Amino acid sequence: MANQLDQLKQFTTVVADTGDFKQLAQFTPQDATTNPSLILKAVQKPDYAPLLADTVAAHKGEPLDVIVDHVLVRFGLEILKVVPGRVSTEVDARLSFDTAATIERAHRLMALYEAAGIPRSRVLIKIASTWEGIQAARALEQEGIRCNLTLLFAFAQAQACGDAKVQLISPFVGRIYDWYKKNAGASWDEAAKAGVNDPGVQSVAAIYAHYKQHGIATEVMGASFRNVGQILALAGCDLLTISPDLLAQLQASEAPVPRLLTPPAAATASAAPLSEAAFRFALNDDAMATEKLAEGIRAFAVDAGKLDAMIEALR
Repeated sequence: MANQLDQLKQFTTVVADTGDFKQLAQFTPQDATTNPSLILKAVQKPDYAPLLADTVAAHKGEPLDVIVDHVLVRFGLEILKVVPGRVSTEVDARLSFDTAATIERAHRLMALYEAAGIPRSRVLIKIASTWEGIQAARALEQEGIRCNLTLLFAFAQAQACGDAKVQLISPFVGRIYDWYKKNAGASWDEAAKAGVNDPGVQSVAAIYAHYKQHGIATEVMGASFRNVGQILALAGCDLLTISPDLLAQLQASEAPVPRLLTPPAAATASAAPLSEAAFRFALNDDAMATEKLAEGIRAFAVDAGKLDAMIEALR
């Protein structure tokens, strides 16, 4: 019997969610994703300290933000030696509400990859799913720069990303689950809210169904998992990005993995586009999404600042 990871790969593209590229080969993922927190975690390990020091040394005298991008791309290049598909590299979260600056940073990241001989088809520029971020992605997609819209919690965010024709979205299963569990307090019933009843799982399933029903080409990649049950409940989703710890758990089990998400036989007419006003109202009306989006941007910005400080110390 094949292990759960191999079974899952039959109908879902498995993506590794890590900056620790030395762990990747054992799981043979198709793609890999990173974020500021994962890169920060990786560069603090002895295995990666030389990579950080070498990259900073090679670009001494350049502006800090330029050196940071060189570090991010250096990790991406190492990851692309291991995975056959794409790597996601994230724009600084501190630019999440600045469309023009996000586009500028995306251009620079892509230019660094292309200078290293990597085609655009193997890179996804990761951007927070704010209105400003989604509009930046709209413009970048029109230039042939593919985007991964992250920190996605609300259905309205997914609608706007579909309208913008972005390549891929990353709805955050685990962080949605965290919010509802914390909000419920002592009344939370873990067993009753597991699997397909998990609010994070239900959010991704609803987005997947909407995209397939309306013929929206944007790929859905469930992200931010807290347990294997959440992953298995989304078997059949376009992609799932999974941490090494959970990949190892899947690899260690041979329990059956049935496909739970399937596209409809035929798509219906396109959905009406979402205006900026409607987007902002819907996001504001969703307390979970509003809080988790703001919290996520803050956390990534803090970790970006810590990475800045590490680089400054080496300059």
